[in-house]
Amino acid sequence: MNSNDAVFFDCIITNKNTTMDTKALRQKILDLAIHGKLVPQDPNDEPASVLLERIKAEKERLIKEGKIKRSKKSAKTSDTPHYENVLPKGWCLSTLGEVFTLQAGKNITAKDIKDAVTESHPYKCYGGNGVRGFVALYNREGDFPIIGRQGALCGNINIAKGKFYATEHAVVVESYCDVDLMWAYYILITLNLNQYATATAQPGLSVAVINDVCIPIPPRKEQERISKEIEHWFALIDQIEQGKSDLQTIIKQTKNKILDFAIHGKLVPQDPNDEPAIELLKRINPDFTPCDNGHSEKFPYEIPESWVWCSHNSILDISGGAQPSKNYFENKPKPNYIRLYQIRDYGESPVPVYIPINLASKQAKKGDILLARYGGSLGKVFHAEQGAYNVAMAKVIFKFENLIYKEFAYYYYLSDLYQGKLKEISRTAQAGFNSTDFNDMYFPLPPLAEQQRIVQKIEELFSVFNNIQKALEV
Repeated sequence: MNSNDAVFFDCIITNKNTTMDTKALRQKILDLAIHGKLVPQDPNDEPASVLLERIKAEKERLIKEGKIKRSKKSAKTSDTPHYENVLPKGWCLSTLGEVFTLQAGKNITAKDIKDAVTESHPYKCYGGNGVRGFVALYNREGDFPIIGRQGALCGNINIAKGKFYATEHAVVVESYCDVDLMWAYYILITLNLNQYATATAQPGLSVAVINDVCIPIPPRKEQERISKEIEHWFALIDQIEQGKSDLQTIIKQTKNKILDFAIHGKLVPQDPNDEPAIELLKRINPDFTPCDNGHSEKFPYEIPESWVWCSHNSILDISGGAQPSKNYFENKPKPNYIRLYQIRDYGESPVPVYIPINLASKQAKKGDILLARYGGSLGKVFHAEQGAYNVAMAKVIFKFENLIYKEFAYYYYLSDLYQGKLKEISRTAQAGFNSTDFNDMYFPLPPLAEQQRIVQKIEELFSVFNNIQKALEV
């Protein structure tokens, strides 16, 4: 690592606004590159204007020989950035169509594209959003930037190398006179070509339009220095991002370990003055038949003497949600209607739905515990909002008051003791689970006061890790 790298990492560590926003860091590096501020200029470099004249001459020769076609220009002139006011000495302003040849590929039917590479389908097939799959034949050979020209991600840039197939939705960018490949790739990313897409249901890019997009051209040797410098900085950012990913994994594992300690009675010390859990149970429910205190092989593990194993369904129950026909759904509040919560409403993109209150047969109070029952959300645990809840969730019912501290139960359901049980259920995830699936599941019950101390310690530790995670997500 050189001195500049050390400064870079020092900036990462000390500047909160820069600390984890690696996307902005990449954009800043590209912005410096396109304005000639990433590497110093060398007065001995051949000026870009000379390079551009050689490119024009080469393209004219190929056009006369019928090897390429003259670039089409759009009737509408694209916006011209004011690069000419700030370009370094030796640079010049041109357009994509003057420097490169942009050519869309050819159509191929979906049945001819395989999801995985095989001996009979060894070539990558590029479409509007990158690699679509693998095909038996290729229509281009060499190293080229590829512009996706159709779909939500139109304007995305890839690098294709070797033999590949370009569909009609992929624009192959051919360069001349030894223009640096990676400089071309990075300049195309910087241009944000998606801004030139048609505003339709299926966004698309016209080759004629992007031919007219202005670009600043550095001397050929400076292009190479720029691309190497970008790759140098991007490699450092990759290390940071990998470090972020590794740290996220460590935090998740550490949280799971904290929960594991919690349900094993190892997170906080036991207090001999606490009322033992078995005594609390007998006082609340004189008919309760206790399980062995963790010394039987049928129980998951040994627990402290003041704890007691309980059958899950002897002290807890679950109540599956319900919902009326979608004909009753409204997307805005109305008199005598209630919010119907679905799993998506506990994520980043809630979609409010309201139903008649007389049809809301299953309701939750704010703070109740809800368990996801189906599909990819199986195993998720939520704190409920006030309202009805649908069939994809089940509410946890506490059979006795003042026996289980609610938040202790919440963390129990996040722990491997419950999560592992879900993996054992033989039916498919799509079929969900019912209370009978938990007949042979056990709940490690500590004294009530210890439950509260455990929750306090979990939340104290989780708060530290949550703050780190928020910083990582900036």
